Amino acid sequence: MRSETEDNPGVARPRNVLVVGSSNTDMVLRVPHIPRPGETVLGHGFVMAAGGKGANQAVAAARAGARVIFIARVGEDVFGERALATFAAAGIDTRFVVRTPGLPSGVALIDVDERGENAISVASGANAVLAAADLEAARSAFETAEILLLQLESPLEVVESAARRAKAAGLPVILNPAPARALGDGLLGLVTVLTPNEHEAAALAGLPIGSEADAREAARRLRARGAGSVVITLGERGAFASSSEFEGFVPAFRAEPVDTTAAGDIFNGVLAVALAERAPLEGALRFASAAAALSVTRFGAQPSAPTREEIEGFLAANPPHR
Repeated sequence: MRSETEDNPGVARPRNVLVVGSSNTDMVLRVPHIPRPGETVLGHGFVMAAGGKGANQAVAAARAGARVIFIARVGEDVFGERALATFAAAGIDTRFVVRTPGLPSGVALIDVDERGENAISVASGANAVLAAADLEAARSAFETAEILLLQLESPLEVVESAARRAKAAGLPVILNPAPARALGDGLLGLVTVLTPNEHEAAALAGLPIGSEADAREAARRLRARGAGSVVITLGERGAFASSSEFEGFVPAFRAEPVDTTAAGDIFNGVLAVALAERAPLEGALRFASAAAALSVTRFGAQPSAPTREEIEGFLAANPPHR
């Protein structure tokens, strides 16, 4: 990993972002409301699109200007073929995306209601057999990366192994703890920036989050357990951040939501790019928030990820209030 002093001041260059995570095919249906248990609803506008939290974040980082290496598994099926084609189109390095005989690629079934809210069911498929051996095969990626981005749709032992490798290599680690599950202090102690949403933060901290004061206390608890910094995303309300350099609330940008499915993934992928570029945390959060605001105005997961030019244009049109 290059240090900041090795960079040529004033000359922008793409940063190396390493993503370890899942790849799914999203099957999305627009519905009048999310079905209750035992209820059938008639939907419309069926779309099949590339998804998966890891893949979404990798595509978001690539479109935001990073050089991205992705470590993942897909099946030897048409969904795997389509995923690899999508990654290649985004400019992602897929040397370490392994095709897995005998297993299907991951799929997600997504209902999106009239407000843009969603309910998601996931079949992991090949994602479930991502292994430490896959990380070892990709050890060169840890040597050249400048930041590691992780989520929890992969086996937990692989997530922790990746974080340990990054720690040994001196890489900052962003962990988006989604979907929510219990995490040990050993893993949290390897995390540079933890990015739960309010529900995930409540589960990890043991504290319902209904106010900024609750978010502050949850962040304090999670940092006490070992996380270096904590960013709790609060949807349309924005995000609360707690770190040694900045603590406070960063408001969200206004947007008319069409589909919120991948907003958190877009946020995390773009946050990784900004932090790899050595942006201060508050500025990095504004950059990521702008990307997330753009994403919710578009349908689909990876198709909603904005380009670098779109993010910068949005920020120029929406300067911070002083």
